[in-house]
Amino acid sequence: MNRPRSAYLQALEFDNSLPIEPAAVRLWLKDLDNPLRWSVRPLLQFFFAILLHLIWFLKRLPLPQFSAHKTLQSTICWFCRNFVSVEANQLILRHFATESNLLNFLNDNMNTKIEPVDLYPKSIDDMQQATFVDHDQELFRVFRDMGLWQGEQAKQLDWTHWRSIRNEDFELTAKRTQGMDFESAHALFMCLFCLLLTREEYRDAINGFNLDQSIALRIGDLIGEPGLAEMAYNKYPHYLVGPWNLSQRFLMHGFFTEYLYARLEQIRTRTCGPESPRS
Repeated sequence: MNRPRSAYLQALEFDNSLPIEPAAVRLWLKDLDNPLRWSVRPLLQFFFAILLHLIWFLKRLPLPQFSAHKTLQSTICWFCRNFVSVEANQLILRHFATESNLLNFLNDNMNTKIEPVDLYPKSIDDMQQATFVDHDQELFRVFRDMGLWQGEQAKQLDWTHWRSIRNEDFELTAKRTQGMDFESAHALFMCLFCLLLTREEYRDAINGFNLDQSIALRIGDLIGEPGLAEMAYNKYPHYLVGPWNLSQRFLMHGFFTEYLYARLEQIRTRTCGPESPRS
């Protein structure tokens, strides 16, 4: 942990070509410093990728379906509270907030007046109510209830339900046992998700990443920046995929929401000032 970072990682500290907040970069670089990421993670990902595909196959068989949302979320929260590093937990909490902001921004500026997304957990315990299942279902609800996209640039941007994200607002207590990096934790969680969701819920969850392109296209229209679509790694939502390459797709989904959040926060700060009414 005391070794100097490589030349490439040092360069990342100063590369702001893509919009991403310095606080998020610091968290990610510290997560990359975690030695478990380079030693344990490859073994975990290999083993659990095989296990995931076995569970996926069994779930596709014509057998009775079951789900256990409360068990799923309580297990994740227990594991995060006791074994996942503080930096990785902050990245998880940030992701809830960044995606909620993007969906609320779309809702506000389409003037659809549907129920805003209210998934902004500040602590691991908050995720017992603001769950990962809710996180997926709110994405699908917003797309369904907003209706068809008209593709128009907004005359004046509406930030009614926008919330600025500050790392110091998250309530996290470090324990000596918390040493697992972000990607290693996801390798453990992905099999649990597949097992404790119905096959339709899990299929929808892993394909929901592909709506990143749709979000980028819509926000790009609103702010007059069509190039935002290039920031979406996960694309083509009409083509349904399975769990292959899930770890990378999940990680790139997290980067995507950070990129778009940072770009919109730059615009909001420039037009409205540094303080958000809901920060």
